[in-house]
Amino acid sequence: VSSCRGQKLAGGLRVASPCPLRQPAGAPSRGRGGKMRSSCVLLAALVALAAYYIYIPLPSSVSDPWKLMLLDATFRGAQQVSNLIHYLGLSHHLLALNFIIVSFGKKSAWSSAQVKVTDTDFDGVEVRVFEGPPKPEEPLKRSVVYIHGGGWALASAILFFPLPLSAALLYRLVPKVYFPEQINDVVRATKYFLEPKVLEKYMVDPGRICISGDSAGGNLAAAVGQQFTQDASLKNKLKLQALIYPVLQALDFNTPSYQQNMNTPILPRYVMVKYWVDYFKGNYDFVQAMIVNNHTSLDVEEAAALRARLNWTSLLPASIIKNYKPVVQTTGNAGIVRELPQLLDARSAPLIADQAVLQDLPKTYILTCEHDVLRDDGIMYAKRLESAGVEVTLDYFEDGFHGCMIFTTWPTNFSVGIRTRNSYINWLDQNL
Repeated sequence: VSSCRGQKLAGGLRVASPCPLRQPAGAPSRGRGGKMRSSCVLLAALVALAAYYIYIPLPSSVSDPWKLMLLDATFRGAQQVSNLIHYLGLSHHLLALNFIIVSFGKKSAWSSAQVKVTDTDFDGVEVRVFEGPPKPEEPLKRSVVYIHGGGWALASAILFFPLPLSAALLYRLVPKVYFPEQINDVVRATKYFLEPKVLEKYMVDPGRICISGDSAGGNLAAAVGQQFTQDASLKNKLKLQALIYPVLQALDFNTPSYQQNMNTPILPRYVMVKYWVDYFKGNYDFVQAMIVNNHTSLDVEEAAALRARLNWTSLLPASIIKNYKPVVQTTGNAGIVRELPQLLDARSAPLIADQAVLQDLPKTYILTCEHDVLRDDGIMYAKRLESAGVEVTLDYFEDGFHGCMIFTTWPTNFSVGIRTRNSYINWLDQNL
């Protein structure tokens, strides 16, 4: 500033002339500092928005809550992208979502040196066969026919279980086909597998075969089990059925678990109802009415006879019912059931099957999770099976959430996923 001189006025007075202060060498300019501040504000805003999008309130008992929030946010983001693609007319939203899931859903099981993996078909149905190392003490193999979940529309992760042989059925998906084509696929493929020549090819013991599946795959496995008990033409029968958090009915979307977990990852109630509507090629305008049970109101005569078969006030224990109340509408929308009679079909809703059908089912394993809208479907089915004289193991996980058993590898590895998988495998090993 010493070089900054004033101006000389009349009378010898001097006044300071405007002269900016010099900045030390290397100091950032004000323009650069402003940009840095703007960048920091923008970054903070983006972080806040991301946190707002990711964070959802979860019970403290759920397994790895922050990891579950991240997983749920990723899945919601994929759904929103697929909905945008649908809105733009580029593709059906389920086809787009399935493409995203398959692109990021590859599992390391395929590269295991201990497992022979063969892609083939059983009577036209795609199948992936996993053959583990043979056991010297078992010349014939135990086997599991496994049906994947994914709302009848998504190619969920296919699990390999360390059994001598597993056959994973890759049935056709919505929107390429609709109910009952998925059931027809798994029935046809399973019947093919049970043929003596096929069992001989894979060296499978015809008396040690289990039908199994998770979520929508559990629904299909239960439907297959019921159909096979009524099929006198089958020479070989299923020894076991194992259902992993199965979806078993579409008549009551206000069971205690539906009320408690209506907004819980990974399967909120609204999404589950949409899967049902998609499965039946129905109208999305029905979704809100179905959420409040308008489709099975007291004035819907077709549903009246079936309501007692899923009366959760008598089928669920008090520890599950808590203070929840049934939602039974006096008047509703009878047109939904008339347009979608599949809602009341036991092939889609195995929980409402006749007692005479249930009593012939094999020994059963049902896995349920506390933080899952489908928890009570599984518990009610276990109760109905026990009442019919079927031996049932109900495996309940207090910290579990829907789909947890497929999340066992990094970065989506959950402690409850590993425990549910191990528990399921142990039951198969002891009973098959």
